[in-house]
Amino acid sequence: MKIEHVEAIALDMQLQEVFKGGTYQVATRPTIITRVHLENGLVGETYGGDEFHTQAQIVQVIRDHLGPLLQGQDVRDFQRLWEAMFNIDLDLGNRGLHQLDMHPRGILLQAISCLDNAMWDARGKLYDVPVYKLLGGVRDRVPVISIGGYYPKDGSDPAVAIAKEVESVRQVGCIGIKMKVGRATLEEDFERVRAARKAGGKDFVITVDANQGWHPLDAVKFCVAMEKADLGVRWMEEPVKWYDQTDGLMLLATKTSIPINVGQGEITGRACRDLITKGGVSILNLDVTLCGGITEWQRVADMARFMNVEMAHHEEPQVAIHLMAANPHALFVEIFANRQRDPLLWELPEGFPDIRDGYMAVPQAPGLGIRLRPEVIERYRVDV
Repeated sequence: MKIEHVEAIALDMQLQEVFKGGTYQVATRPTIITRVHLENGLVGETYGGDEFHTQAQIVQVIRDHLGPLLQGQDVRDFQRLWEAMFNIDLDLGNRGLHQLDMHPRGILLQAISCLDNAMWDARGKLYDVPVYKLLGGVRDRVPVISIGGYYPKDGSDPAVAIAKEVESVRQVGCIGIKMKVGRATLEEDFERVRAARKAGGKDFVITVDANQGWHPLDAVKFCVAMEKADLGVRWMEEPVKWYDQTDGLMLLATKTSIPINVGQGEITGRACRDLITKGGVSILNLDVTLCGGITEWQRVADMARFMNVEMAHHEEPQVAIHLMAANPHALFVEIFANRQRDPLLWELPEGFPDIRDGYMAVPQAPGLGIRLRPEVIERYRVDV
């Protein structure tokens, strides 16, 4: 079944407040809608990514370079099409491994991700099955945690604020929280984690995310303190500075039994290989909207399974739910329980997410199983 043409539509919306993590802050919610039109009238459609500095360049690569490359090709040939996009001859400069920022090759990989994910939606519709079934189908629901624990901006007690947030996360139906650390002192962040554990109880899942905020020795101090206090942290995410991977990660891995989770900023499976073999990581939270899409993400997941590494996913539940449901060594799907942090999740997809009793149901309609509301697309559409 041949691809007729593709579309890329940029969206952006202003958030009602600024959210501060360990090393960054967020004030807007951009994304890209990607559509792949087939000759029989079927349309693969999805959204993903939250890059605003490089959004226009990503759309341009889709429209001017990758789209024409895919036109007339058989959408079923996913391996061949992925390699063709990855090996396209573009002047994109240099990009080193283990960098979080979107450099030129990162722009290419996010453009590939947009199209690859949309093509998987098209394939599911073509075969009349959900994507997670195409990938193997392990379960039809996935435990869900909330990204949160941002630092309060109103001067309120951070420990009190996180305790209140834990309760609100429970009310949404999540079994746990991924909370931010790395912006305050080690002592202050430790007290916040302890407050979260006290509020959540022993069965509540707590993970901590430093957003690459610490030097390795500080990461060691923090993890050792959490272990001594028996805080039951499920993983330590992105603990060390970007420039100290992978040696810094390996140092931390030798000093703590808390699983180390990294990879959300990586754009290739080869970089993930290095994080496992040279960084000693236990979990990869590779992002399907950055790494080259479902095709490359699943390759990495297969590699990780044979190396006894678990898979997580950075945000993007509209696609991640299928990946988490298709892999036996996958953990949780992540959402923002606070609707002000990611309003698009609650406005753009129709009837999604479906969260009950701590689990998110996998959409059972063909493809990714999610219809995007056209009126929401038009409301936040921007010209790039």
